[in-house]
Amino acid sequence: MGIRDELVARFFRYVAIESQSNATSTHLPSSPGQLELAKLLAEELRSLGVDDVVVDEQAIVMGVKRGNRSSAPRIGFIAHLDTVDVGLSAVIRPQIKRFEGRDLCLNPAKDIWLRIAEHPEIIPWQGEDIIVSNGTSVLGADNKAAIAVIMTLLARLEPSQPHGDIFVAFVPDEEIGLRGAKALDLSRFPCDFAYTIDCCELGEVVVENFNAASGEIVFTGVSAHPMSAKGVLVNPLLMALDFMSHFDRSDTPECTEKREGYFWFKDLVANDSEARLKVMIRDFDKSKFEQRKQRIGEVVERIASQYPSGSVQYSVADTYHNIGDYLQGDNRSAELLFNALDRLGIAKKLTPMRGGTDGAALSARGLPTPNFFTGAYNFHSRFEFLPVPAFEKSYETALMLCTLGAEHDSDGQRA
Repeated sequence: MGIRDELVARFFRYVAIESQSNATSTHLPSSPGQLELAKLLAEELRSLGVDDVVVDEQAIVMGVKRGNRSSAPRIGFIAHLDTVDVGLSAVIRPQIKRFEGRDLCLNPAKDIWLRIAEHPEIIPWQGEDIIVSNGTSVLGADNKAAIAVIMTLLARLEPSQPHGDIFVAFVPDEEIGLRGAKALDLSRFPCDFAYTIDCCELGEVVVENFNAASGEIVFTGVSAHPMSAKGVLVNPLLMALDFMSHFDRSDTPECTEKREGYFWFKDLVANDSEARLKVMIRDFDKSKFEQRKQRIGEVVERIASQYPSGSVQYSVADTYHNIGDYLQGDNRSAELLFNALDRLGIAKKLTPMRGGTDGAALSARGLPTPNFFTGAYNFHSRFEFLPVPAFEKSYETALMLCTLGAEHDSDGQRA
């Protein structure tokens, strides 16, 4: 079996296991399919001769492929087990279509089409095989394409091929707060630096991402019958609306791009007595990020003074931080990645990621972890697609990182 066929076969096998994360669950993993997939991967790792393979009850899988260059840096690769829940089916039915420059029919029975006019990003892949879903779910290249890349890398490394120790980890629930990466025992993952393979199109590289926090504001009103409500009733829903009115309407996800931050008021549940408002806070700049969190508290105080017989309470907690803040003191991982892309002739596309990856949590914990491409497009969409040649290039990049790593010592100097 060639590399292309192996990548595709592994991808199809992994997406066949339903592993959609569940944000309403407080358990790790949040869904049973993630543990099922974790156990499968652990078995495959052992069959490939990977050492020290462990899988725990939290669906965290770890192992190490011992190297033959003791002076080389110890490199880690990380992928997440869960697929995202965006209200579509958890069942993924992948298929390969040849793109001949015409709209692709994903599902004839439901008349679901990937149309070029709506997704011109597919145009450069004319004449190539494209992996798509049947339109009722996401494809799951986020992040099972990465799992396939890592497993194929481990299967294909020849004993004679120079490489240092290669650590691998598969973690649950990236899509709902990087929970698995935060729980990963780094004492059992002692690499010098690592990579997540968790961004999109060919050449994409992430060495900076949003700082992120989530908050909840609770408005407690005073209920009263309308016949005696004057001067008594305090409507918590109106308190919440007044709160949101103090924020710039253009300072939102749908009105910002690139490195622009935002507030995202994304959930409001209210009754006569109480309203609970959830907010997501994002900014690349650390000082602006702190100012945004402070802004929540300032507006809370204003609303509390406006409604003295009601009350307002709030909480804000950091979710993840900018990878770039942690790579400044140790750029070996980024430099090795850039060199690998140069060696392969892949133009790098430095992408300020308007989101987070497991690498954000791991970098903040002291493990520098940049992110590079799976080759897929349109993550979190029924129109997610994965050009097979781009998928292969993701594998080649992982392999080149190991090859170039063997040419250097752990300090990043050429051996």
